[in-house]
Order: sequence, then C-alpha cells, then structure tokens
Amino acid sequence: MVGLQRGTVELEPHRDEWRREYETEVERIREVTGDDGLAFEHVGSTAIPNIVAKPIIDVLAVVEDASHAARLVSVLEGHGYEYRPNDGVPDRAFLAKGPRANRTHYLSLTEAGSDCYRESVLFRDFLREHPSAAAEYDRLKRELADEHGDDRPTYTRKKEPFIRRVLERASDERNP
Repeated sequence: MVGLQRGTVELEPHRDEWRREYETEVERIREVTGDDGLAFEHVGSTAIPNIVAKPIIDVLAVVEDASHAARLVSVLEGHGYEYRPNDGVPDRAFLAKGPRANRTHYLSLTEAGSDCYRESVLFRDFLREHPSAAAEYDRLKRELADEHGDDRPTYTRKKEPFIRRVLERASDERNP
C-alpha cells in the first residue's frame, strides 16, 4: 500500500511493489506532460531495499531549467499534484500527490546539475551499495519514528546529520 497522512511518520518494511508504483507513476507523468524530454529517478527510502520507509513514492524528474519546471507545475497541478513552494530546497520545484490525509507520491523537478539531484542520487546509490550504512539508517529512522511519529519536521531534521555524513562519505569514495 502507498499513502500516508501529511505531517505524520509511519514506517513500513521495504516492499517490492514500491518499484512498480514508481514505474506506474512515471508513465502517468509522461502521459500528462507528453514527450517533454524528462528523465526520472526513483529516490528516497522506497528506492532502497531492506530499509523501512514512509509509504510515499519519491520521484525525481530532471528538467532543463526553472522555466521548464514552472511549465510542468501548471500541467501537473491539473492532474492530482499539489505544488508546495518554499519547502526549503532552493533548486527544486516540489509537488505532492494525493489528499493531505493520504499522500502517495512526492515529485521533485530539478536540473541534472543541481545539488538536489546530485545528493538524492548519491545518497540512494551509497545506501544501495553499503548494506551496513543502510542498516544504520534503518535503525535511526525507527528510533526517530518512535520518538517523533506525529512531528515529521523534527523527524526529518534529526535525520539530517546522518544524511550529511553519508553524502560526505559517498563524495569521498567517488572523488578520492
């Protein structure tokens, strides 16, 4: 199952169906946007095997530039997505799908060279390639969900030091 109430944290064990949900959503986006040259990445915890995740599928779509993203936002708002400005990430347009009581997908529109793109893919790939780091992230997420299940901003903020450490390690490995 996919979906979670906005602002809450409920974690589920990894499910293979999340990959299929991602692929289905990419096809929906392609149908809505037409042949717009978008590239897609499945990111976030639902893209990392063997760790718990909030059951919301994170889709990263690569756009040419900010004006391309703005055009797509208008189209996507007419097809079930809600644009969420001022989300704290300067180089992306962020949209959520599903009613606030049952968010099912997050969509980030960003350029290929952006920090948002680079960090999302680097973090995902590092955890896929390093099961011990993925297990550590899994434990942290479970602890934080127990402590802050009704306070998603705190849950997210307290994950940040771990994420920064992983990104640093991943960068060091890729650029020795």
